Amino acid sequence: MSVVIAVDGTAASGKGTLAKRLARHFGFAHMDSGALYRLTALAVLDNGGDPSREADALKGARAIDLSRAGDPAIRTDIVGSAASQVAAIPAIRAALHDFQLAFLVKPPGGSPGAVMDGRDIGTVIAPNATAKLFVDAAPEVRAHRRWLELRGMGINRDEGELLNEIRARDHADRTRTISPLKQAFDAALLDTTSLGIEPAFAAALHLVSAKVESALKDRQRG
Repeated sequence: MSVVIAVDGTAASGKGTLAKRLARHFGFAHMDSGALYRLTALAVLDNGGDPSREADALKGARAIDLSRAGDPAIRTDIVGSAASQVAAIPAIRAALHDFQLAFLVKPPGGSPGAVMDGRDIGTVIAPNATAKLFVDAAPEVRAHRRWLELRGMGINRDEGELLNEIRARDHADRTRTISPLKQAFDAALLDTTSLGIEPAFAAALHLVSAKVESALKDRQRG
């Protein structure tokens, strides 16, 4: 496997932004594993299916369109809720597991490493990752961040409703039977409650740099 940085965490904690920044810093490939579940959910909804029904979810997984990974549609709360439902289906997690693993084993573009963010990267997808982060923040702060994100997309939502959805998502992610959200025993905790993006990135870089740079040197020595 290539040099891997696993970034797990709660919704709207900043894990995706930090993962992208880390990937740019080290020149690594990046994958948002959550986008795979969101794309699956979007495909299910586009086809009028039920995201909690295995057959519909599998059909959606086979119809994933990676070109839509940057589509604002996958960031809506409706798709996020549906993504949580498809992510709880064992057959879907198994199908997307191989996709994610192949990315980490051989990152695109010949990159020496990869950064992947999600909810079970350090515990299930890449338990032997070079470095692991678990990113979290207070629910109220995460709800406000999500509100700002949606407002920037032209979507008006009540912040109190978003807070309730954040808490419900946390509960669903942490209590599901398959691959529940939890901090890997060897993951460094990064609480971004009181941190802006620059201080958060500096903290993340500090937590992973030594391990990543050591692994890259070992790789160069063959």
